Amino acid sequence: MTRWNKLVMSVAAAVAVASAYASGWNVTVLTSVGVLNPGTVVSTVPTTIISNPLPQVTFNTAGGVPNPILVGDGTNFTNGTFTGVYSINDPTNSKNALTGFNFVVSGFVQGTGRIVWFKKVVDRDTSAVLYDGTGVFLGGAYPGGSDGSFSVNTFIPLSMPSSNFTVFEVFILDIAGANAPGFDTAGLLLVEQDWVPEPASVLALGAGLAGLVGLRRRKK
Repeated sequence: MTRWNKLVMSVAAAVAVASAYASGWNVTVLTSVGVLNPGTVVSTVPTTIISNPLPQVTFNTAGGVPNPILVGDGTNFTNGTFTGVYSINDPTNSKNALTGFNFVVSGFVQGTGRIVWFKKVVDRDTSAVLYDGTGVFLGGAYPGGSDGSFSVNTFIPLSMPSSNFTVFEVFILDIAGANAPGFDTAGLLLVEQDWVPEPASVLALGAGLAGLVGLRRRKK
């Protein structure tokens, strides 16, 4: 194979994958709201959305209006929730399906403060549940808990790839009946999901770019 043919094939591989992602994904946030009690105070949580080249959704829970998603500490709130719902789909039906996401959560717990989360991903075409999970962050008053700030970043795979799905998530905060204001605290600072495509798309793009680099070096 001539150098020219190799160059053409490398460019074609890179352009094919890049073109498939150029239009971006459709990302629609349906719900992003917190409720703090007592008082039933509703807080609107701002979101940051990136749709190109891959979907990324960030709920900026520390910036909730009129209150951040926080109970205990210097507030009168003893419990609260944050609910986020959003959908993702490929408007061109040309992209490689998504296989999972990097789940990023940061917050603060102290004393009897705790945050329990639930998350579900449902395929919109088949109604199949692609992920259904739960977890908890505990303050130092609980066995295995720890006071202070926390930040996690973990990859969660879907049970099967999908290009059209809805994500539901709920975070429940409470201080287990402790006095508020007081020492005990549960605060949710940020919830983020960075979606990951099937490996084939990444490998194709990487191979195309690597071919271009290699040919350029040999030409020099």
